Amino acid sequence: MLQEAADTENPLYERIHFSGIFSNNLDEFFRIRVATLKRMLLLKKPAKMHLENDPAGILDEIQKTVVIQQQRSDQVWKDILNELRKRHVFIKTETHLNKEHQLFIQGYFLREVRPRIIPLIPENMKGPLNLHDKSIYLAVALFNEKSAKKRIYSLIEIPTGILPRFIMLPSKSNQKNIILLEDIIRFCMPSIFPFFNYDRYSTAIIKLTRDAEMDIDNDISVNVIDQIRKGLKERKRGKPVRLTFDQEIEPQLLKYLMRNLQLTKHDSLIPGSRIHNFKDFMHFPLQVLSGKDQSHRRAPFIHPLLANSDSLQKVVLKRDVLLNFPYHSFNSLVDLLREAAIDPTVRQIKITAYRLAQYSQIIHALVSAANNGKEVIVIIELRARFDEEVNLHWKTILEEEGVKVHIGIPDMKVHTKVCVITKLINNDPVLYGFISTGNLNEDTAKYYSDFCLLTADKQIMACINRLFKWLEVNNGISKQPSGNYDLMVSPSGMRKQLIGLIDREIRHVKNKKPAAVLLKMNSLTDNILINKLYQAAAAGVEIRIIVRGICCVISHRKHWKRDMNIISIVDEYLEHARVFIFHNKGKEETYLSSADWMIRNLDHRVETTVHIKDEMIKKELKEYLELQFKDNVKARTMDNNQQNVFKIRNGKKIRSQVIWYQTLKNKIYST
Repeated sequence: MLQEAADTENPLYERIHFSGIFSNNLDEFFRIRVATLKRMLLLKKPAKMHLENDPAGILDEIQKTVVIQQQRSDQVWKDILNELRKRHVFIKTETHLNKEHQLFIQGYFLREVRPRIIPLIPENMKGPLNLHDKSIYLAVALFNEKSAKKRIYSLIEIPTGILPRFIMLPSKSNQKNIILLEDIIRFCMPSIFPFFNYDRYSTAIIKLTRDAEMDIDNDISVNVIDQIRKGLKERKRGKPVRLTFDQEIEPQLLKYLMRNLQLTKHDSLIPGSRIHNFKDFMHFPLQVLSGKDQSHRRAPFIHPLLANSDSLQKVVLKRDVLLNFPYHSFNSLVDLLREAAIDPTVRQIKITAYRLAQYSQIIHALVSAANNGKEVIVIIELRARFDEEVNLHWKTILEEEGVKVHIGIPDMKVHTKVCVITKLINNDPVLYGFISTGNLNEDTAKYYSDFCLLTADKQIMACINRLFKWLEVNNGISKQPSGNYDLMVSPSGMRKQLIGLIDREIRHVKNKKPAAVLLKMNSLTDNILINKLYQAAAAGVEIRIIVRGICCVISHRKHWKRDMNIISIVDEYLEHARVFIFHNKGKEETYLSSADWMIRNLDHRVETTVHIKDEMIKKELKEYLELQFKDNVKARTMDNNQQNVFKIRNGKKIRSQVIWYQTLKNKIYST
């Protein structure tokens, strides 16, 4: 993301947006990954012996790397500010305001800001200093320059959850002036503390990141809801794992904060610029930039096979349809459920829900179906990290409307994204539905690249229906259906089946036959599957992998007959799909999956991998992956050094996401 923010070929708005994504991802990294390492440090010596790595050493490396990245991020922001100034867009601070701006800010502060801030004086507080995890604070030292009067320290939470972070200032016709909310507060500091009789204020923005892991017992029962509610409260008081602060902060003020937050120099202390919570810049005011500097994202369109049909259901019952978000419109999925909700021949809808939109059209369609007399069964995962509260809310709404809700199973999350709809045709039950690589969330579907297979395939639907029956009655004792190659399921057998598919390619190459494995996923960390890929590379199987996130695979070894080709693509859309293609002596087998190749997905989550049977869809998926391997604009090479450098560009530019949009837009499907 930082590379994209620095890339001057990106529109300026996208560079600002990627700066925000980088900041948000770093926050989550500390809240989860670093927090876990810090917990490991507390383990007793016998337990630590089972860890492959030294948590303390890893934390030291993280600290060094993050400080370098923070410095790079600050430099990127300086470059962006220069570009904004060239376009007559100015980010003002409290020290560079003309009289008109000052009058505007004073009025805005009195009307909007002052009623929404309450300074904290730590030394007056009875309990410990408890800063909110996702907030930024203005740390203030109050003193008299020519007096020995005792200093006072204060903290002011910046109310960005209530007020906009960016405030437009009066501007000339050829200029646009913006000030950040915290700088308005800085400018109006004398009116916040008038009764203390201090004449000097030293300020610095700080942000505290807390451990966000939630301790929940594996016993899934009625009590799990109470556990989650308790966990949500405890998350707000999680142990600090990082303090970021303005590197110009007064040393006495920093020492005071560290003492009150119970931090030491061994904690993750990250100096940075005066601006923090860059994630807010994901919502930078678009209107201040002209067309060429704005986002070039293209509008989604309806899949041609669905665009002119009076019934989506009829199309899906006739043939498989592959939706590719965000190129294709997510509305088609919602419309399929809406149609089922009012169809008098539909008897039942079963669906899983992992992450839902804040204002979910999926939920609205399911509620409508229940109100129309359908049996609606929802498996909702209450432990989806950072969406626990939203999912609890939707659970309540669904149950109030007569929907049957199941909340999970012991010791594993339900991460699969599947739906089965049962309708009667000539009094016989017919199943159709969908299986997706991504969440049923219309918000993230606008910028997450995912596939969703709409199908009425009897074998696939029967497998999904068996999985639902197990999820509905599961008490932690009954055995999960093992599935087959139509639908692999984890944790019962997916890894074993994937190994079998790789082993088949190894046998082919040893028999002098062509052999290849083509993979696309978010993360690749499972040691067992990695070693199997190494075995295949050593035997001479062609292996190509597209990994967006964590990749623990090296690309070459001296004794291998064939090196691996591993790339990562980071562009406007977040590459979230999982696609697995096995050559099989030319009779390629293609799969879509909800699962990355990680221990958590294969051993501790309910996941599904579906076999694609439609030849036209198989061809489309292969074309998609081949195009991504040709990308020479947004593709990075992932080698043994894990440097993720841009691919060397030879010939014309090939930007796969842009080309793929036009490819799908122009594609003609036989009906």
